[in-house]
Amino acid sequence: MPVSAGESRKLPCPLCYSSIFKPALNCEGFSFVRCKRCGLVQRNPQPLKEEIITRYKHTFGKDYLSYELENEEAFLNLQLLALKDVKFNFDAKGKSVIDIGCATGTLLSHLREYGWFVTGVEISPCADYARNERKLDVRDIPLEENNFPSGSFDVVLASHLIEHLNDPKAFLIETKRILKNNGYIYITTPNISGFQAFLYGSAWRSAIFDHLFLFSKHTLSKMLIDTGFKIESCRTWGGIAAGMAPRWLKKSADFLAKRFNCGDVMIIKAKKESTD
Repeated sequence: MPVSAGESRKLPCPLCYSSIFKPALNCEGFSFVRCKRCGLVQRNPQPLKEEIITRYKHTFGKDYLSYELENEEAFLNLQLLALKDVKFNFDAKGKSVIDIGCATGTLLSHLREYGWFVTGVEISPCADYARNERKLDVRDIPLEENNFPSGSFDVVLASHLIEHLNDPKAFLIETKRILKNNGYIYITTPNISGFQAFLYGSAWRSAIFDHLFLFSKHTLSKMLIDTGFKIESCRTWGGIAAGMAPRWLKKSADFLAKRFNCGDVMIIKAKKESTD
């Protein structure tokens, strides 16, 4: 579907600050470039932050809420499997977690049942549903505008969020600030170093208009390390997208992608080490 470019501006690479790029993916109506210095794939020029917030707050509207509600059970199961892959400790009663980009709050609701103190950030209309129907503390303004006190949370969750942000490094700096010493961040995002991205190129299912960055295991790990985190685990999954191959072939591809850590989606677990 054709997309409107809107107003945009060219920015230096947020990982290495270079301004030298080469073409990476040529999609319908937009494209991605690759930083020649560090390899980070990104939209550049980028839509303005204000345009992006308006898009999520108003343009998507009820259609986005309906989409999330229709798929929330499947999405929750995928999130739980990913967290188990990196040995997330669900039974941490009394600890605090913030889910940034929490959608309808299904994961937060699940963690609340384990005794977690839960907070969410969601700028789309899903925030109202999470607050009204699930009685969750979900803020509907961007993370940095909430001014959470430093050291507020034991865990930060961010699933399929960082690829949508104009400044992912600033986001990581803010999450590190609001984490307690020895707290953890868990980031889930598409993996451009995976087999599917290699196979499909510009037709890869994650090369979409709303994604501003497409991280590899290397570039996301490097950005986390540069902002003061220690990588503890990185796991991937997804060999061939559903419907793109016979069931037996998909099952084999999924097994191999997970076995060799070259899957379509990745989760990284990183720790904020104590500064004492």
